[in-house]
Amino acid sequence: MNPMNSILAATDFSAPARHAADRAARLAHETGAQLTLMHTVSGRALDELRQWLGAGHAAEAQLLEDAGQQLRKLAEELASTRRVKTQTHLATGPVVTEIEREADAVQASLVVLGARGAGFLRRLVLGTTSERLLKHTHRPVLVVKQTPHEPYRRVLVALDFSPWSVHAIALARRVAPNARLVLLHAFEVPFEGKLRVAGVDTATIEHYRRQAGALATQQLHHIAQQAGLAPGHWDARVIEGDPWQRIVEQEQECDCDLVVLGKHGRSAAEELFLGSVTRSVLTEGSGDVLVSMAGTA
Repeated sequence: MNPMNSILAATDFSAPARHAADRAARLAHETGAQLTLMHTVSGRALDELRQWLGAGHAAEAQLLEDAGQQLRKLAEELASTRRVKTQTHLATGPVVTEIEREADAVQASLVVLGARGAGFLRRLVLGTTSERLLKHTHRPVLVVKQTPHEPYRRVLVALDFSPWSVHAIALARRVAPNARLVLLHAFEVPFEGKLRVAGVDTATIEHYRRQAGALATQQLHHIAQQAGLAPGHWDARVIEGDPWQRIVEQEQECDCDLVVLGKHGRSAAEELFLGSVTRSVLTEGSGDVLVSMAGTA
């Protein structure tokens, strides 16, 4: 299991973004990772300012100075309260491009963002900015929705039995090394609707349902073994139904404070944040959401 070496937290100084920065600082303290706190002054905002006031106006320098002061102040607060050394980075330009560039520069093991924000962070989760970010990034992204009060206690890892599944478990253990894991797989009876239309009797369909559940349970235990989880140190949930509904349901029922989701295959990043499962969990779930690509853990 690779260590968590570097964490990048992007902030726009809104309250949700501050919660995300606090969570990033907690994780850095728990894992020994280097924390970088960054803020990006939108290139579009600067262009508009120059359009109105002209290039080189004192207001532009003051805007950057104010942003830098806010960034340094937040970093000092995190260093004091979370006992973690924090470096800062103030950027100007397209927000997603700058996040990617800084993540590459510090070789971030994790990028941390707030679920809501005053500007780009809101768009990051819900709009086209997220599409661009996750279309290109190969790094795990943690979307913080809760005010952090303690380390993650219970983590729900949603598995689809793809090669990504073992990576997802490894990533969950890196981000929440002391949490209990709940491994979830939501299954459906293949072609159930067509079977009913074709007149297949209920008993036969129920037989298929039991078979699908038993096979999924077997696969779940096999993946847990592959990931090196000790028996009795994790919980299994194999449930029939729509994946996102079951994820949200089990997140609440099992009192999980973090959900780990991922995707694999061609165009995985492009599909990931736009997919109905991830979008629905972000919208309907109450816990933080960690999104990963295959191979990043």
